[in-house]
Amino acid sequence: MSKLQIKLAKSVIGTNQKQRKNVEALGLRKREQVVIKEDSPQIRGMINKVSHLLEVTEIAE
Repeated sequence: MSKLQIKLAKSVIGTNQKQRKNVEALGLRKREQVVIKEDSPQIRGMINKVSHLLEVTEIAE
């Protein structure tokens, strides 16, 4: 499977509580922080909800 590199590009200040919890569930706490996750439909759904705050890059294995 491929992996996704997810970076929190914008701050969560001014977003609603659901979006903040979604970003936190992805493992992101601070702006410019990067996490690597396995590509799955669940992770893609979480990314779609807060895509305006994130930068996502696919990592091929």
